[in-house]
Amino acid sequence: MGKPFEHQGRRYSRTDSREDRRRAKTLAEPSVRIIDHSTGEMINVTMAEESAFWEWVAVEILRHSGIRVEELVELTHLSIRQYERPNGEVIALLVVAPSKSERERVIPMSAELFHAIAQIIRRQTRNGQAIPLVTRYDSHEKLWSEPMPVLFQRQLGTVRNVIAPHTILNMLARSCEEIAESTPAFAGTKFTPHDFRRLFATEIVNGGLAIHIGAALLGHLNLQTTQGYVAVFAEDIVKHYQEFLNHRRDLRPEHEYGDVTPEEWAEFEEHFDKRKVELGNCARPYGSPCQHEHACVRCPMLQVSPKMLPRLAEIEKDLILRRKRAEEEQWLGEIEGIDLTLTFVRTKQTDAARLTRRTPVALGIPTVPSPNR
Repeated sequence: MGKPFEHQGRRYSRTDSREDRRRAKTLAEPSVRIIDHSTGEMINVTMAEESAFWEWVAVEILRHSGIRVEELVELTHLSIRQYERPNGEVIALLVVAPSKSERERVIPMSAELFHAIAQIIRRQTRNGQAIPLVTRYDSHEKLWSEPMPVLFQRQLGTVRNVIAPHTILNMLARSCEEIAESTPAFAGTKFTPHDFRRLFATEIVNGGLAIHIGAALLGHLNLQTTQGYVAVFAEDIVKHYQEFLNHRRDLRPEHEYGDVTPEEWAEFEEHFDKRKVELGNCARPYGSPCQHEHACVRCPMLQVSPKMLPRLAEIEKDLILRRKRAEEEQWLGEIEGIDLTLTFVRTKQTDAARLTRRTPVALGIPTVPSPNR
């Protein structure tokens, strides 16, 4: 065995077997393998570092670019371009090859995204060599590509291959499992490459970027597709709309705006006080009267509080008893009205129950695996 050393309180030794000595003589870069003294486990440090690097760089590029996993593994050295603005500033660009929408698109790279891309290039061009040309098999088109300087490629044994999309999926799954081992709250949590695409879309749109620009970055032909990716919360809506109102106010003359009188403000508050009803809250607009004669159960504007689910159950039970009596007395008009009310009651029960199941979801950030594993 090699000379023992200590790392993070644990003792290791580099293996010095006959096979290790043979590899040191015949291979340009032989794998480094060590033995954990506490467990006796043999660890291939080179393989662990290789796996950790590609997991890290995949997550960084996915979350800072929003590209699809198929587009990720198709990135090449030729995907990196630069653009000089009229003021002389040079912007690094990431050119994404046609994929789902069959349209090439360009993504200006942030510092974080450029750093991740640069780390891949440094890795692939170490020792002064150019990025090797490799072919990639497209499982959808059933075709082999021309030899290209693909960024996501690695050496496995004597063969150099492009990293496949399912390998990226396995990497993310492994990281999630390791997070759960150290943090039980994340047990069962899973990330897919598409989750990072949704996070990217939410971040850029909630950060103030126009949604049509976000759609162009994501390669969406339809704005509704982008809207489906974006998780907008009530606080974000209020904040951005308030910023819009303040900006609009700054552009208009001050004399066009009058101060709110105490009477107007009191009337405004009174409207919302009157919207509080037994089952929850009435969502009718400010300044509008109740148009349904306070038949709240049937009213589509009623927002039922989850706390009132027992009361809805009582109302449903009472309606069922009334319907039974109406059937016995042959009150056909009464039966029709009760059936309609029952439909509204059950719909509101479902809506209120759905609110009780809404709980915050904490999203963890996958970490690179420990070299000891």
